[in-house]
Amino acid sequence: MSRLDSLRQGATDAPSRAYDWADQRFELDNSRNALGKAFPAEDSFLLGEVALFCFIVLALTGIFLGMFFEPSTSSVTYEGSVEKFQGQELPEAFVSVLQITYDIPYGMFIRRMHHWAAHLFVASIGLHMLRVFFTGAYRNPREANWVVGSGLAVLAMGAAYTGYALPFDEFASTATGIGFNIANSIPVVGGIAAKVMFGGEFPSSATIPRLYFLHVLVIPVLIGVGLALHMAILIRQKHTEAPRDGDVESGRKSVDQDDGDVIIGLPAFPNQVAVSAVVFFLTLATLSVLAGFLPVHNIAEYGPNDPAGTPELIMPDWFFMWLYGFLKLLPTWLSFTIPVVDIHVSTEFLGGVVLPGLVFLAVFAWPFIDYHSQQTHFTSDPLERPWQTATGVAAIVFIMIASIAGMNNILAEVLGTTTSAVNPFLIVALLVAPAASGGIVYRVLSDGRTPSDEGQQEVPSDD
Repeated sequence: MSRLDSLRQGATDAPSRAYDWADQRFELDNSRNALGKAFPAEDSFLLGEVALFCFIVLALTGIFLGMFFEPSTSSVTYEGSVEKFQGQELPEAFVSVLQITYDIPYGMFIRRMHHWAAHLFVASIGLHMLRVFFTGAYRNPREANWVVGSGLAVLAMGAAYTGYALPFDEFASTATGIGFNIANSIPVVGGIAAKVMFGGEFPSSATIPRLYFLHVLVIPVLIGVGLALHMAILIRQKHTEAPRDGDVESGRKSVDQDDGDVIIGLPAFPNQVAVSAVVFFLTLATLSVLAGFLPVHNIAEYGPNDPAGTPELIMPDWFFMWLYGFLKLLPTWLSFTIPVVDIHVSTEFLGGVVLPGLVFLAVFAWPFIDYHSQQTHFTSDPLERPWQTATGVAAIVFIMIASIAGMNNILAEVLGTTTSAVNPFLIVALLVAPAASGGIVYRVLSDGRTPSDEGQQEVPSDD
């Protein structure tokens, strides 16, 4: 063999030798089997991927913003592009966000994209959980993954809250102070909890560094671990799948209609990877359009934090509005003191901790409330699950009315009245409307079922 032929042969064998070397160390053949896993061709299943891609965008844009942000409340002289602040002594955190927005190339665009990615992240998680809830995809053996996903929703809201105060402008710091008051209202341990979270009395010199540390390190790491665990459980247990109309011919074999051991769908590689790539770029395009055309929080308009002032309109983001509604609706006379131990229980604690805690407890516990002893690998039609669907509708109405209560000042202004006149109607609606809507849904769905349907039990496949 000539030297040229030897070189050609070596070049041909090089990829094979490289693969063998890597396979011996990383067991790539096992990974190839994983790449053959099937994903159901259901568009609604992609909501989880949208959430994942939003988190990636948040991480990338957050790295960019973190290069220029100064987590400090120390005063510095402003010498940037906003004329009305020229030469003034301003908090360093506020100044750094002004510089990101108006002086750093693409800074305003990246800040807007970070903002909208955070909103879409929470929204896609919420919609993903609603899809799982109404189709019953949380049932045995997937209860653990529902709990992990619920934890991710809480962490997403925590990340949004801790990032809310970082610009240290008048609006954000006032709104964040509500969280300090809620933490401080916890009986016995409230003072300690507030100091741990906020670094002392709000706002103190330690508040912004403490929230920044939670926002850029602690919570993102927990979200990353949660996402990895969520995906690992999903891959291990396989996706749920919509009920099949009949037996399916797959290649050389036939898959039984009720066989949950085999998923009918797209192979992970290359089909599902291609679909995921399209979803990623669509997500990125959506966030780019939002960032390009819709402004976000204008800190130059509100100005830096002023302990002596309060903005006219204080309102949290939409995903905290329901909690804010609890705080607005609970009357002060609900506060009480336990005389024996002299423990005061305030309405801030009831509305900001107890009621939201019960909501989250119900969410986490739901797979064990709607418990199924047998494993179920197929989703269900929400119209065939009367009491579960009715419960979900009632919960949505409950959160919606509580969110409207969080905007009671705007509602009162539109109606030409006062919040004290609006609140009683909102309280009645909060107590009556969820039960009424749930009852109507249950009655309608139950009437549409025949006695044989009501007695029919799902027959899950054996694992």
